[in-house]
Amino acid sequence: MKTTTLGSGGPAVGVIGLGCMGMTHAYDPAGRDDATSIDVLHRAVDLGVTLIDTADVYGPYTNEELVGRGLAGIRDRVVLATKVGLALKPEGERKAGMGGMRFNGKPEHVRRSIDASLRRLGTDHVDLYQLHRVDPEVPIEETWGALAEAVAAGKALRIGLSEVSVDEIRRAQAVHPVASVQSELSLWTRDALAEVVPYCTAQGIAFLPFSPLGRGFLTGNFATVDDLPEGDWRRGLPRFQADTIAANQALVAAVRAIADRLGATPAQIALAWVRAQGEYVVPIPGTKTPKYLADNAGAADVTLSAADLADLDALPAPEGSRY
Repeated sequence: MKTTTLGSGGPAVGVIGLGCMGMTHAYDPAGRDDATSIDVLHRAVDLGVTLIDTADVYGPYTNEELVGRGLAGIRDRVVLATKVGLALKPEGERKAGMGGMRFNGKPEHVRRSIDASLRRLGTDHVDLYQLHRVDPEVPIEETWGALAEAVAAGKALRIGLSEVSVDEIRRAQAVHPVASVQSELSLWTRDALAEVVPYCTAQGIAFLPFSPLGRGFLTGNFATVDDLPEGDWRRGLPRFQADTIAANQALVAAVRAIADRLGATPAQIALAWVRAQGEYVVPIPGTKTPKYLADNAGAADVTLSAADLADLDALPAPEGSRY
């Protein structure tokens, strides 16, 4: 696979990464299979998909445990990233979207969490340790300082942020270098292109788009809400409701038209558009099946023309909010 670097001074990574959340959390609970997910991790490395992303909250904890088992013996071939700073609310208090999460950016929580993550992942360090969300009750400087301690202790090689503003990036940079920023970016979520992605590009910071396929919507696999598996977290999201999912089919049709013209799949077109947003933009589409892994990896070989990009840039915003 073609490679880039994790920012201007980071390690080499494949231009397509792998998000592992869906292997144990949020999506299609009946379709999860640990053995298949571990096979996906092995195949990903063989394909050059070397940026592997997880988090302690996924499960919680089961995702890191699965990734740790899957990378046993091949840990040195990947750039391993995990996150801290979110926790699940008790089951009776959860709502769709981010309403099911609570923040915890307390320095003592970060210090405990890195050790627990390393145990679950079966490694003595992670290549990238990320603050999953900024805790509004804790100054970012305090939380970021605790992540910087993990670097000083050799438990993390570099640290990153997720879903932050430019001001928050600057405040963190004043404490310790920011290696990466992870936020949602896709053809139906482009907010980060206004300020955050340009700032990251100018600073040589890697930008890691999660949900680059619009939580799977842009693949064309979901024409109605009933196409989503029972118990799937997306059933509660605004863009997947009966009226909005129908209205948003126009986006899928436009992506499919370009895919047909180029002999690619809709997923590959959507990922190629994300990749085109910057040299250090490395999308991390999630999957737990070998078929979709191969499809996503194939986006590394898709190049969009200026006309293709203009057509995709002109697509309307989707109906419905993210959460």
